[in-house]
Amino acid sequence: MGTPSVLWSIAKRCFTVGIITLTVSDRFAGIVSVRGASMSPTFNPKTDTLLGSLNDYVLVEKFCLLKYKFSHGDVVVFRSPFNHKEKHVKRIVGLPGDRVGTHYDMVKIPDGHCWVEGDNSSSSVDSRSFGPVPLGLINGRATHVVWPPHRIGSIGRKVAENRAGQISNKDHTQNFDDRLA
Repeated sequence: MGTPSVLWSIAKRCFTVGIITLTVSDRFAGIVSVRGASMSPTFNPKTDTLLGSLNDYVLVEKFCLLKYKFSHGDVVVFRSPFNHKEKHVKRIVGLPGDRVGTHYDMVKIPDGHCWVEGDNSSSSVDSRSFGPVPLGLINGRATHVVWPPHRIGSIGRKVAENRAGQISNKDHTQNFDDRLA
């Protein structure tokens, strides 16, 4: 009769670990796979290897969601505005109140939204395609690459300098190719 009690003990421990893991991944942090070349070279610098595509896996912290505290250059994971089943990983280029220059016009980012773009603009579907992203669609901020082992490290916060242009109301940076002067 010792076997049922051992099995019950193992089942209780597995259930407890499962609940704790689910809570941590839902509230505090999680791991997300980054697929494709839209964020290359930051993620997936080599899309073709002998083993096929080698995806980077990143640690996503969710504390930033408590008060929606984001900065220019943060890499975020968000739900697609067009298909809620898709997740995208992009870099924040504009925050509420900023004006971002595209190839065609100037866009003012409304309250509660941000402008995101991939680091590899030639193969990225981002805000240039679907406009500003509501902050409510953001699932968290990517902070570290955790896989593959040779790429483990923190993710730098950088502001793209090869953009069509940006004027930020917050930090008063101007690099819009003097189009507005």
